[in-house]
Amino acid sequence: MQQLQGMDASFVALETRNSPMHIGSILIYNPATAPGGFVRFKDILAFFESRLQLSKTMRQRMVRVPFDLDYPYWIEDPDFDLEYHVRHVALPAPGDWRQLCIQAARIFARPLDLDRPPWEFTVVEGLDNVEGLPKGCYAYITKVHHAAIDGMSGIDLMEATHTLTPDEPPPPGPDDWKPEKVPNPVELLGKSYFNAIANPLKQLEVAAKAAPGLAKALKGLVAKEFDVSTEMIAPKTRFNRKIGPHRVVEGVGVPLADIKAIRTAVDGAKVNDVFLTIIGGALRRYLDHHGELPKKTLTAMAPISVRSKGEKNAMGNQVAAMIAPLGTHIADPLERLAWVNNRTTNSKAMTDAMGARNMTEMSKVSPALWMSLGAQLYTRLSLANRGVGPIFTTVVTNVPGPPVPIYSAGARLESMMGLICLTDGMGLAHVVQSYTEEATIAFTADREMMGDPEFYANCIRESFEELRDAASGDAKPAKPKKTAKKHAAKPATKKRAAPNKKPSEPAKGGTHASHARSKPKAAHPLKGPTTE
Repeated sequence: MQQLQGMDASFVALETRNSPMHIGSILIYNPATAPGGFVRFKDILAFFESRLQLSKTMRQRMVRVPFDLDYPYWIEDPDFDLEYHVRHVALPAPGDWRQLCIQAARIFARPLDLDRPPWEFTVVEGLDNVEGLPKGCYAYITKVHHAAIDGMSGIDLMEATHTLTPDEPPPPGPDDWKPEKVPNPVELLGKSYFNAIANPLKQLEVAAKAAPGLAKALKGLVAKEFDVSTEMIAPKTRFNRKIGPHRVVEGVGVPLADIKAIRTAVDGAKVNDVFLTIIGGALRRYLDHHGELPKKTLTAMAPISVRSKGEKNAMGNQVAAMIAPLGTHIADPLERLAWVNNRTTNSKAMTDAMGARNMTEMSKVSPALWMSLGAQLYTRLSLANRGVGPIFTTVVTNVPGPPVPIYSAGARLESMMGLICLTDGMGLAHVVQSYTEEATIAFTADREMMGDPEFYANCIRESFEELRDAASGDAKPAKPKKTAKKHAAKPATKKRAAPNKKPSEPAKGGTHASHARSKPKAAHPLKGPTTE
């Protein structure tokens, strides 16, 4: 048995019906590269079964200690059933992107069964009407509990379910996996007793390791190597309330080369700064459209991997966090990029001074019982609606994908878009991914807070285009603002209002994907409006 770490256990403690704590993706495949140009569901099952030994995540289930007196444990599932975890559905005609994402939102909103290995892949066939893709394409809608993986260990799972060539043989050698007996409650309580005795010593050890980092941070603050300002605490928005059970997902694909070119417009800027600037511009447009743009900048929580090379295949999370102001108070895109770069450099200096690894280690000695009770009280008392919650507006996690084409059961992966969990107080989160020549900026949002995801996707697209043009010197002169009547600030409601017919909003029926490589300069949406 392997015990979960503190951060992993926090994702279990935060799990509620309205807030399932899994992450995932929508992956689209072209079977033309597979033998015979066709992939059957049983081919996918056989492919996964032949590669199970490459991933610990796929056959390990969670066992919780009675009354949550200690962190849960991972065991090798004695009742593992591959067909339970890999499902199969088909879209009715015409099989377009909107239908796929409605299905994805519904699947993603449902919690995983934590009495089984916490992952599911749903194979969705019938994608016959997605612009830029040939008929016969299919998709995986994936879900993996966040307690099992972070962004980097998620890449290991991708490696276990994909190959570098369409005809790569199964891994050599026998699969020596062995199931484990499920421990009974008495055994688990006994282990928790001894851990409770040892935990104060672990806390002292972690505190001793953290002390030099805290001293270094204080020294850096005095020497003005970085600063701590009120910019790092964001104003409350429509997304910082208690969430409901339903989701919307959407995304925009852009050429990765354009992102790298934009980065050179500001000395020292990183690719991640460019993505943060684009998202900052999109949130500015979206909230301004609804008459809800705060004067103070919004912020994002940006996870930082502290996973060492020796922990490449280990389960769980090895991440710290950095608060990144998004510059939503700045209209000029290049000025926003320079400002974001300055503030992220400051945040990174502060995180480095404290020691990102130390921050992660401190979470491992938090008492499990108090963590569980705190998470439950936060939800049951609706504290997010009372102004108690995250000090950031949203999450922006950057997950680098493969730079070369990859294949599953012989079919080529054409496009990938990330899905991410939400919690009370954080009803909007973003995943940035790269794959070959494409980068995707995708988001998951609470349906009640964002009833117009296609409009927000357009805001992302327009923010990217504005920044790209400004960086290349092709920016058009600003048009004088019309004295149009402002929208009143209203909370999102269950009933979706028809979008105003403005140039920045999609035409009726939404937009569709265009994966065609013949338009490298234009940002293109992955697909159209997505709701559940």
